[in-house]
Amino acid sequence: MVRRPVAWIVAVVLFAEALGVAGLNWFLGVVVDRQDMSLAGLDPDVMATSSKIGGVVFGLYFALCGLVALLAALRDRPAAGLGRVLLISAAVVHALLGAFVWGLVGWPAFLFMVLVLGLIVLLLMTYDGRTGADGSGAPPGPAGPAGPAEPTDSAEPTDVVPGRGPASA
Repeated sequence: MVRRPVAWIVAVVLFAEALGVAGLNWFLGVVVDRQDMSLAGLDPDVMATSSKIGGVVFGLYFALCGLVALLAALRDRPAAGLGRVLLISAAVVHALLGAFVWGLVGWPAFLFMVLVLGLIVLLLMTYDGRTGADGSGAPPGPAGPAGPAEPTDSAEPTDVVPGRGPASA
C-alpha cells in the first residue's frame, strides 16, 4: 500500500516547511528591524513585528497540516472534516506559491512546490476510496467479501419471475 508512506512523507515535509517558513519570516523581520528599512513610509518596527507574526502564523498552519497528515499515517484512515479542509487548503496554497515562485525565485522552487502539491493531492486521493476490512479494495457489506455468495448454477431462466411465471415486457 502506498497510503501510509505518502502520509508519513507529507507529514515530514509539512513539518520541515513549517520550520522553514517560520524561520525565514523571523529572519526577515530581524533584518528589517536591524536595518531600519521602510516601505512607502511604513514604520520599520511594525513591518518587523508583522513579518515575525506572519511567520509564526504560517508556521503553525503548516505544522497543523503536518499534524493532520501524521494522524492519517498513524491511524491509516483518511482525514475528515476540518483536517481534510486543512489539507485541501494546503494544496491550494502550494499551487499558488508555485505560481509565484516560478517568476520570483526560479524553477527549482517551483518544482519543490509542485512536488509538495502532488504529495498532498496523492494523500487526499489514496484515502478517497472505500476498502474492505481485509484491504482488498472491495467495499464491506453485501457486495463485498463478507456478503452472500452469488449462485453459480441457476435452474430458472432469467426472464422468469419467481412465483409469477414468465416476465412480460
